[in-house]
Amino acid sequence: MSGEATEFTLLPDLAVRTLGGAVVWADDESFAEKENLIRPEAATFVPATFGHKGQLYDGWETRRRRRSHGAAPDVDDRDRAIVRLGVPGVIRGVVVDTAWFKGNYPPEIAVEGIAVEGYPSAEELAARTDWTTLVPRSKVNGDSENPFVVESERRFTHVRLSMYPDGGVARLRVHGLAKPDLRWLDSGPFDLAALEHGGLVVDCSNRFYSHPQNLLMPGRARVMGDGWETARRRDGGNDWVRVRLTGEGVPRMVEIDTSYFLFNSPGAARLTGIRSDGSEVELLARVDLQPDTRHRFAIEAPEPVTEVRLDVYPDGGFARLRVYGTLTDAARERLRAEPVFAELTDTAPEALRGERQ
Repeated sequence: MSGEATEFTLLPDLAVRTLGGAVVWADDESFAEKENLIRPEAATFVPATFGHKGQLYDGWETRRRRRSHGAAPDVDDRDRAIVRLGVPGVIRGVVVDTAWFKGNYPPEIAVEGIAVEGYPSAEELAARTDWTTLVPRSKVNGDSENPFVVESERRFTHVRLSMYPDGGVARLRVHGLAKPDLRWLDSGPFDLAALEHGGLVVDCSNRFYSHPQNLLMPGRARVMGDGWETARRRDGGNDWVRVRLTGEGVPRMVEIDTSYFLFNSPGAARLTGIRSDGSEVELLARVDLQPDTRHRFAIEAPEPVTEVRLDVYPDGGFARLRVYGTLTDAARERLRAEPVFAELTDTAPEALRGERQ
């Protein structure tokens, strides 16, 4: 994948299962289950492993389309799958990964998006006709990661992948910026750094072993690979990660979780808040860390911050970073004023528009 075309992959995958994504519908999954599309790990393949339906594939694979008397399918025939994003968001790019599909990948694909409220059934989603094109019908290569930049500033809750005419896709990655339901942000203190609330890792010193966005995923890590781990430093410096919060807020507690990091966790950490003007304030002085431990610290922020920087000494890895606190009133108003919510708030009830009695 070229650098410019795949810069969006530094953003979180909004569709991945570990963020709450789900494949809610497909018109066919004769050979391999649709749910494989959003598994977090890379696709694998074991030759000559046959089930009752043929070779087992770690992906979504449909049967061969045929017309009467064995004729080739019509040029517009397609198979489709619908994915509910783990958190709604603005999509910057998608990767259609056809790993291990060499003679059975689709020649072309397309991706569409839609924004719906509530919890529509799979049948209701499949019947919708107001899908927006995100990736027009495009050629893909087999056994390859096929990246596509998306040019849209709209907020979407679901995507639909189409294969022309049939075949198999291993993984669908939908990278973008989370734009959650604003009602959650008025319900009390919450994790200001969480991906599902709009938090985002904007920079880090090293991403040698794993993606730093893992730090902000929901739930507990299941294995060491679910977190962020850096290479071993030899220069006497230290590693760090910078996180943009949901909005300007006042942190009250931080959790630094080194679960599953036994011999490669950092020896110490320090948390710094960054104000909207770029100035810094210390939130947590340098403190020793223990391996395989959830560390929780109460903090007193002297004033609101928009970002935090976690410095770890000297290197290593940890599983999760949580920054619990509340948004300022000004931050809530700025979020409600974002253009991506305009379409939603025009027709939403008062509670969703953020109007208070």
